[in-house]
Amino acid sequence: MPYLIPSRTPLTPEQVERGFDYLLPLQMGGGGAVAGRAEADPELAFVLLRLAEDIIWPVTALDEEADLCADSFVLDEVGCVLLSALRDWARTSPATAVPGIARSIIRFVENVIPDPDDHGDTRATLEAMRDGHLALAHAVHSAPGAHR
Repeated sequence: MPYLIPSRTPLTPEQVERGFDYLLPLQMGGGGAVAGRAEADPELAFVLLRLAEDIIWPVTALDEEADLCADSFVLDEVGCVLLSALRDWARTSPATAVPGIARSIIRFVENVIPDPDDHGDTRATLEAMRDGHLALAHAVHSAPGAHR
């Protein structure tokens, strides 16, 4: 259901770095590694929600060029439900949503997205995603006429 994900300007490089600077330590060391960050950065819930949309939506959305089956529609709807729940959580309680959104991203990456090096290393997958998101953010925000 593409109407659930509005077109928007990609995150800035700084936002991408802040999001992954939360995700990577949480994935490696648990909640103690990121304690206090959600309260110190009021925008972090928004940043993580945007990363969740950018990571989850392309994997779960209907691919109009693929052979569609019932599972395709179920996967699309599961992605919509997950993102809708994360949005509601971020809206109603941003500070408590931060670790929950981050853990949802990490679980999704661990269980759904293949490791680029095929070693089962979630950290490598998250680092590859960070690099890709940073490249896009730099390209978009350094282009002539880009929004700053």
